[in-house]
Amino acid sequence: MKIAIFGGSFDPPHKGHESIVNEALKTLDIETLFVVPTYLNPFKDSFVADEKTRLSWLEKLFKDKNKIKILDFEIKQKRAVPTIETVLYLLSLYDLEKIYLIVGSDNFSQITKWHRYDELKNLVEFVIATRDVINLPKDLKKLSINVNISSSKLREKMDISFIPKKIENDVKKYYQGK
Repeated sequence: MKIAIFGGSFDPPHKGHESIVNEALKTLDIETLFVVPTYLNPFKDSFVADEKTRLSWLEKLFKDKNKIKILDFEIKQKRAVPTIETVLYLLSLYDLEKIYLIVGSDNFSQITKWHRYDELKNLVEFVIATRDVINLPKDLKKLSINVNISSSKLREKMDISFIPKKIENDVKKYYQGK
């Protein structure tokens, strides 16, 4: 089985995330794309939306895409979970011949600092989702994303136009109450 893993805070999920998922499904030869919301991102202090809300947004957003599974493994751990643990968890459940790990170009610049990076790089093939034209090693797979937004900028400006229609009202109500 060939899979891809796309993890993130998804606080909130936005059209950039949706674009990454669509591009991955179109570009990568995979049977399943696991979207993995974090309980706690080790590189961020906190979230605005709680884990159950972020999980429900993702389930609603991607429920009609049969190759996508929302994986709540990290949320169930109730702690920051290094990516290697999620990869090993999936390896324990499935007979996997190929694992693509989708990483944003911003996170890729720090990837050698990730927990057990040397082990991780031997288990996965990195796929870089990038909004920018940046110099990446030629042997890396890339997903070109045309949506220039980040969740933190979206929350800051509360520009609802970057929220997918399926979850727009839910997200708007949630953040207006914060």
